[in-house]
Amino acid sequence: MAGNLRRLEPSIAWDYLSAMSPPPFPILFITATRIGDAVLSSGLIRRLSEEIPGARFTIVAGPAAAPLFEDVPGLETLIPFEKSRDGGHWLRLWNTVRRKSWGLVVDLRGSAISSLLNRRKRAVYHRVAGPIVHKVIEAARVLGLQDDPPAPYIYVGEAAARRAAELVAGQGPILALGPAANWVGKTWPVERFAQVAIQLLGAGGPLEGGRLLIAGGPQDASVLPTLRAVVPRARLIDLVGKADLVTLHAALGSARLFIGNDSGLMHLAAASGAPTLGLFGPSDARAYAPWGQKGRVLRGPRTLDQIQTLDPDLNQAICHMMDLSVESVTVAARRLVSETA
Repeated sequence: MAGNLRRLEPSIAWDYLSAMSPPPFPILFITATRIGDAVLSSGLIRRLSEEIPGARFTIVAGPAAAPLFEDVPGLETLIPFEKSRDGGHWLRLWNTVRRKSWGLVVDLRGSAISSLLNRRKRAVYHRVAGPIVHKVIEAARVLGLQDDPPAPYIYVGEAAARRAAELVAGQGPILALGPAANWVGKTWPVERFAQVAIQLLGAGGPLEGGRLLIAGGPQDASVLPTLRAVVPRARLIDLVGKADLVTLHAALGSARLFIGNDSGLMHLAAASGAPTLGLFGPSDARAYAPWGQKGRVLRGPRTLDQIQTLDPDLNQAICHMMDLSVESVTVAARRLVSETA
């Protein structure tokens, strides 16, 4: 039984892997650079951890995404992997991991590194022709799990759970907002987020009297002045640049509703179990919709094809979210709160 793991039936694959080597079973798992893509493939780690006795992980991820995996059980090494201009990043990674004998190498970046390592088995991403599928399903294909794709899952340790509980302690439902994105084209104006929050948290709103949680990284501080004025200070939970990714993920799990742009934060919220309304413009919801039964997608009247026709290169300086109205977001938010009651 040689070759790629994804050619085996899952139950056979786990039994086969476990029989090949007694615990501990070393797994090299190479995941994405970006936070969102890393979240969407995180369920594979959980599946491997649960079904391979003695699994011990070395996880390779982009510097921004690497902290997501700090609480993975059986984690031996976490390697932040940054691309370099000289193109030597793969060589440096190979030099770091080449001395170990691996039971399994999972490479979601589709590189050639697994062929250069001492390993019993490998599962490498290959692009598949055909219709666009969700990134969760695309990642699951690597392990042959596309018919039962593991949902995104971020492990939360005791320290992060305690810290998150402290941050969200208080009374009233929480409306969480993720008003940032990795480029301006996907960023709905922050003033519109504020207007939606006022309607949802104000008199007669479905979250009347509730609290506002603002999520983001240190680079997103510019959204704060506009959103701070939405609720009294005692009802504001400011987590912009104030929590690591795992703690932020745990805090988002307490939200009654999350509204945000297509971003890593949106996927963190959906993975936490919070009802998640993702606002889309120049990105493909078929691949990047918030995963799960509580996830919803909303876009303006223009389709993705129409946006790409007007701006084929998706100019980084143009906002493509202006046709998404406050009213439509408010209506969709109210509906999602009702559907998840």
